[in-house]
Parts: sequence; structure tokens; C-alpha cells
Amino acid sequence: MQDKYKRKINYLRVSVTDRCNLRCFYCMPEGGIDLKNHKEILRYEELYKIIKSANELGVKKVRLTGGEPLVRKGLVNFIREIKGLGIEDLSLTTNGVLLAKYAEDLVKAGLDRVNISLDTLKDEKFNEISRSSSELSQVLLGIEEAQRVGLTPLKLNVVPIKGINDNEIEDFAKLTLDNQLIVRFIELMPLGESYNWAEEKYISISDIKERLIKLDNLISTSEIKGNGPAKYYQFPNAKGKIGFISPISDHYCSECNRIRLTADGFLKPCLHSDNELNIKKELRNGVTQKELKDIIRDAIFAKPEKGLGINADDDFDLNQRQMSQIGG
Repeated sequence: MQDKYKRKINYLRVSVTDRCNLRCFYCMPEGGIDLKNHKEILRYEELYKIIKSANELGVKKVRLTGGEPLVRKGLVNFIREIKGLGIEDLSLTTNGVLLAKYAEDLVKAGLDRVNISLDTLKDEKFNEISRSSSELSQVLLGIEEAQRVGLTPLKLNVVPIKGINDNEIEDFAKLTLDNQLIVRFIELMPLGESYNWAEEKYISISDIKERLIKLDNLISTSEIKGNGPAKYYQFPNAKGKIGFISPISDHYCSECNRIRLTADGFLKPCLHSDNELNIKKELRNGVTQKELKDIIRDAIFAKPEKGLGINADDDFDLNQRQMSQIGG
């Protein structure tokens, strides 16, 4: 269906948990977040009802996020159930730590592909960024296993941060020369933990492109299967591709096709707004399927024309949730 600005909304991002096995410094506080208790998190049967209703309204693309979605027990069976609804593109965003363990089961359950968030190719820096004892080798093994079982096109999401990992931009891009990977550079957004320092650490997509052009020509290429606003390029004769996502310098609000569902049961029409709709309350009050669809319609019609603070005239209000609580 369309929102009031005539944008076609066909994509739902679903956070299945607020828990994560990493503590990435730009995503959550070092001590973690105040986790919701079990009763506050949507049950799988509740998630299923919401996705089913959204599907009947025209949502054909679903992405499961977290926190880290692979830490939630029963996820594989849940994927099998929602794939049975006729979801055309069912994907998952993960930090990759547990991916090698679950990759084969995920593809058998019906998952189409994965995106892996990875901000460094260096062991020591990985531990610094993630503030964990998990090893980079676990993520690299997950990438290898995901490719082996066919969870493709496989995308690596990289957030370049000045003074942290900006000296690895070229290294990430070079991965595409001999690998059928899609490396996507995403501008740092002022959300949650990064709100107070994002401006000074921000690197624009134009600056990244300028650096990569010094390596070789960047050739504009066709769109990649997926749901996002990335613009894709590749080096001559490269096996993989490079994507650029610019929510700050060249926002894509006019093309936004998504709404989000948080793990604790709130529909978020826009990532950059605090406006939320409590769908869990209605579910647990015995809402009918028709009423559930009406609630989702209301959320879609509540989508703003543009995100606050994203190259907009509005004042940017501090988002009350950490990125790990939203699901990206």
C-alpha cells in the first residue's frame, strides 16, 4: 500500500530481540542497555500475526534484525513459518559471530540472504569496536559459510568513522576484486550512542568515493536484490560490487519504502523520529485481524515526509532508543 506521500510501502524490518552478544561503541553503552524482560518482548506468534497482516497489506519484503537476531532461541523455526506466508524476500542482518553455526539451517528454513555488519578487518580493532572477546575469525568463517550455502547476495555493511576505521576504507573496497561480495559503505548517523559525537567523526560518501577513485575507476552498475537505497558501483573486472548509502549527505526519504517493528512491540514509521505506535498493547487486548491491519495502516500513514535532522529543516530531537533497540 501507499503512504500519504504516495510512497509504496512494501518492506517491514522486524527486531526479534533487544539482546546482542557484542557491545559496539557506536550502537550501545559499554555496560549494555536495560534489557526488556521476557514478557515485554513480542512472542513469535505475535510477530507472526503482525507480519501476516502486513503481508496482506502488500509487504513482500521482511528483514529480521536485533540486537543480534541469532541469539534468540527458535529463530530458525520462526523463519520457516513466516516464509510460508509467501514473503518474497526474507533476509537477516547479523554481526556474523554465530552465522557459521546457523547458516545451513537458516537457508533450509527459507532465509534468502544475509547482511553482515563489519567495521574492521583487524583483530585487535574488532575487539575494541565490539568491546567483546568474540573473534573476528568467527565472523570471517560466518561469511565463508553463508556463501557456501547460498545466502547471497551477501552484503557487508561498513560504517566508516573518522579516527577509528577510516584507514581501512580501501581495504574493504579491495575485497570486491576477487570475491563475490557486496561491500556497502554507510554514513554514520546521529542516533543513540553516536548522537553527541557523530558530527565530528562523520565521513561523507562523496569523500569515500573520492578515495576509491584513486584506486581505480568506479563504474555504475545495476541494482542489487534487496530493499535498500544503496547506489552500486564496481571496479573494472571486479567480481564483487560496492554500495554507497548516504542518509546524511543525500537522504532518500522520498523513496523510503519501510516501517519498523521493535522487539517490544512498537511500530516505528521512521527511524529518525520518536513517534511510535504500541501494537503490542492492542494485540494483547484481543485485537482482530482486521483491526490489526488498520493499526498497521495507521503507522504507514504516520510516516513523515522526511526524517528529522536528515538534511531537513526540522530540529533533530534526540531519539530515545539506542540503535540496538530499534533494529537499524
